[in-house]
Amino acid sequence: MSELFAQHRDLLVFSNVLLQQLGLPVPAVPTMMLNASQVQPVYALIPLLLAAVCASVIADLLWYQAGKIFGYKVLNFLCKMSINPGSCVNQTEARFHRWGVWSLVMGKFIPGFSTVAPPVAGALGMSRSAFLIASAIGAGLWAGLALIAGYALQAQIAVGTAFLSEHGVRIVTVFALILAAWMAWKFWQKKRFERLAAIPHISAKELAQAYADRQMPRIIDLRSKSMIKEAGSIPHAVVSELNAVGTIASGWPKEDLIVTICACPGDAAAVHAAHTLKAMGFNEVKPLAGGFEAWQSQAEKQEGLLVFHI
Repeated sequence: MSELFAQHRDLLVFSNVLLQQLGLPVPAVPTMMLNASQVQPVYALIPLLLAAVCASVIADLLWYQAGKIFGYKVLNFLCKMSINPGSCVNQTEARFHRWGVWSLVMGKFIPGFSTVAPPVAGALGMSRSAFLIASAIGAGLWAGLALIAGYALQAQIAVGTAFLSEHGVRIVTVFALILAAWMAWKFWQKKRFERLAAIPHISAKELAQAYADRQMPRIIDLRSKSMIKEAGSIPHAVVSELNAVGTIASGWPKEDLIVTICACPGDAAAVHAAHTLKAMGFNEVKPLAGGFEAWQSQAEKQEGLLVFHI
């Protein structure tokens, strides 16, 4: 394997970086550092750098195009793998708005964010040329630092690889135990959210009927401003962030029906908002089952039913 890696270092780096940037849990920095520690002279790092940057830009461009074509559905898909899917969507977009183009440059250094930033850029309509430039600069800085570090730490990495060769089984066992513990924690988080999500929901059809009967519930729209701008607003809804729902509803009668709506995996934000309001003493709080997509689908079936004015 050492001989194979020595003959195809650039291909190995390219493949590893491409898989990581596409979202697979395969760390690329150790691979880049290890390969950089075994080359001489320093300009031999250039092919490795080019391989890493090309792979990163290709993966980013694929996610960018997916975001441009499918919008926030791609981000929802990626956020399903997050421990907190409800905040993943809004936090990612908030970072992108706060940092702008720099989110693509510095995002490479934030685990997970480097995968979710490109589809947000596509969904928000960032120009392809600006995106490619920012993506390439970010990839160059990220990969360049890893390769330079590997080259500078050649002696230390050689000692480390020798140690791995001697104690490989024990180290693999330790990492396997750590992985098992992490998976158990993820499973516990998932089960915990499933218990939270077991509260009664309201269907889009039931909400439409409430509109038709003019029995207007209070609606809290938890989508981000950019998502509302892209997909449209919900009539009579109050727009709020998850951490502000208590302030928004503080003056409302406790017996009012409140419907919370989000556009996130598992209706996570709507579920958390409902629990917050229930803890404040509101008796009738229900997340909308299926979120904004369900509302939008019902609105298309009954055009005009959900947009009357009161």
